[in-house]
Amino acid sequence: MAEAPDQPTGADRFADSKMPDLSKGGPGPAQSNPGLGPSGGAVGAGGAAGAGSAAGRFVVEVTSESEFAALVQQSTSVPIVVDLWATWCGPCKQLSPILEKLAGEYGGRFILAKVDVDANRSIAQAFQVQSVPTVVAIVGGRPAPLFQGSAPENQVRAVIEALLAEAAKLGVSGTADPSGALPEPQLPPLHQEAFDAIERGDLDAAKAAYVKALAEAPADAAAKAGLAQVELLQRLQVAEGAPAGEEAADGGLAGVMAAADAAVAMGQPAEGFAQLLAALRAAGPEDKETLRLRLLDLFEVVGASDPSVAKARRELASALF
Repeated sequence: MAEAPDQPTGADRFADSKMPDLSKGGPGPAQSNPGLGPSGGAVGAGGAAGAGSAAGRFVVEVTSESEFAALVQQSTSVPIVVDLWATWCGPCKQLSPILEKLAGEYGGRFILAKVDVDANRSIAQAFQVQSVPTVVAIVGGRPAPLFQGSAPENQVRAVIEALLAEAAKLGVSGTADPSGALPEPQLPPLHQEAFDAIERGDLDAAKAAYVKALAEAPADAAAKAGLAQVELLQRLQVAEGAPAGEEAADGGLAGVMAAADAAVAMGQPAEGFAQLLAALRAAGPEDKETLRLRLLDLFEVVGASDPSVAKARRELASALF
């Protein structure tokens, strides 16, 4: 793509963006991929430009959702430019060096976050990425599209200048720490307790922490998602310990739900939802309710931003009514 498409340049880009407000949750640790525990730690100053270069100090290779959450938090003081790319993408190899060079030249006035869409699918889904490269800004926790495709340096520089000007109008005009260190995302105490328990493999303690968090705040969406994920991990552990094929062999409800859990854990939520929906359509009233509740649990695990969840919700409503 030789030229970047026309994009809005005013502050309304952020105010009117249809993308989710990541400061209110977004693809944070509580909605990480099923079967994977959270990975903590501050994001280092890596990046393809190298940690020793000027650009490297302000380029972050995002490798987990907790790292991305730290960047969202940082966007309240410094604009974040997100480069969504893929290893197989030719135009990405042309655009990324330009963005890295500008990150160094601007000396921390923005942070360049590089996201491999194949390795970070939930982040790509949150941005509704249709093609790569896609470049998005995050200012004050709110994302807004900048452009898609490759573009010459002068056009990319103009987009960055417009972004910084609009960010300044919104009070986001800080400079990044040249060490490249980003703050840890601050979690509510019970959420942190649950994450610590998951990291040490104590799923019972993690579940108890999320249950307590929901007792204190029933509308806590992150706690609901976290609880659903922990319960999935517990079920997967039980399935691993069962004799081979035991649940699937009975051909009943337990087998269907175990197969759906496994599909979701393997990153194939649409397949898992389809199995549950097929069983629900043929089930009696009692089993229908059990299957409905399992679907709702897995919707929480996968996250509302995944297109398969919206599709399955519509099919569930049709099957029930």
